[in-house]
Amino acid sequence: MRLPRTVPRSLAGQLFAMQALLVAAVVAGCALFTYASGRSQAEETAARQVRAAALAMAGSPSVREAIRTPDPSAVLQPYAERVRQDTGIAFVTIMDPRGVRWTHPDRSQIGRSFIGHTERALRGETFEETYTGTLGPSIRVVTPIHDGGRIVGLVSAGITVERVSTQVREQLGALGTAAGAALLIGALGTYVINARLRRHTHGMNARELSRMHTYHEATLHAVREGLLMLDGQRRVALINDAGRDLLGLDPGSVGRRVDELALPAPLTGALLASEPRVDEVHLTADRVIVVNTSPVVGGERRGTVVTLRDHTELQALSGELDSERGFTQALRSQAHEAANRLHTVVSLIELGRVDEAVDFATAELELAQVLTDRVVGAVAEPVLAALLLGKAAQANERGVELVLARDSLIDDGALPRSLAARDLVTILGNLIDNAVDAASEAGQDDGGPLPAQRTATRALVTVTARTDGGELLLRVADTGGGIGPDEADEVFARGWTTRGAGRGLGLALVRQAVHRNGGTVTLGRAADGGAEFTVRLPLAGRTAAVVAR
Repeated sequence: MRLPRTVPRSLAGQLFAMQALLVAAVVAGCALFTYASGRSQAEETAARQVRAAALAMAGSPSVREAIRTPDPSAVLQPYAERVRQDTGIAFVTIMDPRGVRWTHPDRSQIGRSFIGHTERALRGETFEETYTGTLGPSIRVVTPIHDGGRIVGLVSAGITVERVSTQVREQLGALGTAAGAALLIGALGTYVINARLRRHTHGMNARELSRMHTYHEATLHAVREGLLMLDGQRRVALINDAGRDLLGLDPGSVGRRVDELALPAPLTGALLASEPRVDEVHLTADRVIVVNTSPVVGGERRGTVVTLRDHTELQALSGELDSERGFTQALRSQAHEAANRLHTVVSLIELGRVDEAVDFATAELELAQVLTDRVVGAVAEPVLAALLLGKAAQANERGVELVLARDSLIDDGALPRSLAARDLVTILGNLIDNAVDAASEAGQDDGGPLPAQRTATRALVTVTARTDGGELLLRVADTGGGIGPDEADEVFARGWTTRGAGRGLGLALVRQAVHRNGGTVTLGRAADGGAEFTVRLPLAGRTAAVVAR
């Protein structure tokens, strides 16, 4: 048979029982201590009272005069009873040196021998004892009566132990009432506190709370998404390992305010915002993260729960996909153009103009081969070479000529393995795309007031790629309109663009990739008036910086 549970299930219930028992134990201990000390004090008070009465009667001249009379009892009995009633003691017995009573509360005991010790009193001492007499156990004092240097009688005054116990019980009853009130007040206070605790712990017991804490810790460390919890003062109350990694924070960030974490201003603003944020993309020094915030409206303090997702890899893959789509479109356009040119050659042959067909085909081959030979001869790194050839085809389709500077030279094996190919594609691909866009927009015409006065402007993008003093130098210049000095400080921020909404992430990704590899990126003005971006990546070591001038 299963025994019923006697221990409260919830932690609050257990604490209530423990606190109630503690209060009861404290009150009971105080009651026992008070009872013991009260009884001792009552006995001491009774002893002082009877001593004072006995000494006063022994020193009274009227008592000595009554002893000299033939019948001392006739005078002393009324006197002793009056003293007993006035002082509230149990008995006053006056006796001769032999112990024969002259007075007693029970008149039938007069003339009989005193029950108790008198030897010390006969030696002139006043002493105290607890002895059982005719009235039961009593606390008594015996003292001699002196007359002319000799002992003519003895006085014994006492109070029964029962009367002392009655007084203590009366005091204990009052103490019990006070103790019961204290216990009730303590129990009510404990109940109120534990009811509040029960609400906060949702009625769970200690084992359940411990298990929840274990799961909580395991979940925080296992979740790959970043989790950040802010309290009502926008301080970091909790952050998991993934959150610290995504935000680049140290373990001591818990307890600090968000605006003290040196995060980018847009990200700090999103974390401090009182309204929810859904799938906002923000940049840190090294990552692209998606931020979701949800205010906490329950409980005593308002706070915010923040989830962080790493969008860096997805953004890089999206950029590569865009590049692949561009390459596909360029190849489709080139295939169409090649078909047209092939039809032209075939038509020339059919017309019997063989020489013109050969000249036309040779010229087309030479134009297509010049850039390929130039790129392959100068850039031995296959990723960069393929990127340059693909971007050249894309630029050509948009009417922009992409050329490789004459001083470009990268030997095979010059780039270390630590320099990720994906980062090279991100850096050079985004810079070339922006340059082609700028050159294409500015190269349509020179903006003359009349169509007859407008002259075509050559749309050109010049790329430099070489190793220079232990660094990889990548420079992209265009013939576009350039970037004004007032925009130089914002050009690398997320969302900066000159081509409408939905764009403006490319240069921010460039900055991130440069930062990850410990390099620098600078903005200047090209010789033709357009923008010129220069990236320097160390081939060994790591010193990160981003400069705009």
